[in-house]
Amino acid sequence: MKTLFNRFAKDESGATAIEYGLIAALVAVAIIGALQALGGGLQGTFGAVTGQLGAAAGGD
Repeated sequence: MKTLFNRFAKDESGATAIEYGLIAALVAVAIIGALQALGGGLQGTFGAVTGQLGAAAGGD
């Protein structure tokens, strides 16, 4: 029983998977935060481009 516990304690493959999962989650949170911070500016820019394209196409 003691050898089984020692093998389980030394096995780090699960810990590595958890660490990669945490890193992926942190990257996703950072990307979401950046998109929310830039979202208003991008929306304004695309709105201006859409308006100018509409005016150039005949003012639809």
